[in-house]
Amino acid sequence: MLLGVPREIKVHEYRVGMTPSSVRELTHHGHRALVQSGAGEAIGLSDENYRAAGAEIVVSAAEVFARADLIVKVKEPQAAECALLRQGQTLFTYLHLAADAAQTQALITSGCTGIAYETVTDANGGLPLLAPMSEVAGRMAIQAGAHCLEMEQGGRGMLLGGVPGVQAGKVVIIGGGVVGTNAARMAMGLEAAVTVLDKSLHRLQQLDMQFGPTLNTIFATVDALENYVLDADLLVGAVLVPGAATPRLITDKMVRSMKRGSVFVDVSIDQGGTSETSRPTTHAAPTYKMHDVVHYCVTNMPGAVARTSTFALNNATLPFILALADHGVFEALRRDPHLRAGLNVHAGKIAHPAVAAAVNAPYVPAEEILQ
Repeated sequence: MLLGVPREIKVHEYRVGMTPSSVRELTHHGHRALVQSGAGEAIGLSDENYRAAGAEIVVSAAEVFARADLIVKVKEPQAAECALLRQGQTLFTYLHLAADAAQTQALITSGCTGIAYETVTDANGGLPLLAPMSEVAGRMAIQAGAHCLEMEQGGRGMLLGGVPGVQAGKVVIIGGGVVGTNAARMAMGLEAAVTVLDKSLHRLQQLDMQFGPTLNTIFATVDALENYVLDADLLVGAVLVPGAATPRLITDKMVRSMKRGSVFVDVSIDQGGTSETSRPTTHAAPTYKMHDVVHYCVTNMPGAVARTSTFALNNATLPFILALADHGVFEALRRDPHLRAGLNVHAGKIAHPAVAAAVNAPYVPAEEILQ
């Protein structure tokens, strides 16, 4: 199979779909790779590194899209990239379609097959291709939030961990999944006072066993959300409904009542955001203030640490890329129900129920498509 790796064009996105090591693994399996010149240059992966791994370097994204059978990316295709996709071609990347009706329509129009990293599952019910970036984003949420609490960034002028004799900052994390767990770990490491809210009592029990009494775990009711959100110095939105739009659990009224100069980091913004006050931002302009609360809502947070993120993501995606190349896309999807869960669109049809519901479009089961 001929695989294509274009250079990412989203604002301040420096990750790359495949590392030279992954390309070498593919060529070892008898496949070929087209890599756009400069795709990994920003993170120290040169064209020569890719050539040495067996890739063919091409100048333009248009050539990559025109020739490749399988396109491997990191972020959702931008409008210019959607226009290059075609029927019979497969796109393997993060899509986040539930929060992006325009992209969904563009992929439907293209007729391509779109497999989304974020809805591929595993035998334990997890999301193995979302997990590495969720780990990065969870840790970055505290790093970014602590920075935003500084006066020069519009924050309260608070050191998150405090100092002897001065109270530490209160970190409230909504959602105890991979993002929330990593955010809690980082915040506790900075000696903040940390609370995680989740509607799964089982998950709260797991967190309690993992972190002990240092972490405050609270069952997420409406009352609990209101009380803890209003008292937070740093609030982290870490809610995920696989494939679906994030529920807006934080109301405009709640944000109005938060402390002046407090910070809200909405990691869930890729899927629409956790708050009524959330809107997507970029690394070029990561924050805005609303109701005197600093909002950090960057849609590709792990892109800020692009080298770490690229290698972490490739570790997870490579086995699936190899399966798609070795067996062919449709046979690979038939063989593996977990990879099949990643099928979002095919030949103008939506194959994921949560995406179809979010964009109010007909749903065709993947099993029916694969027949």
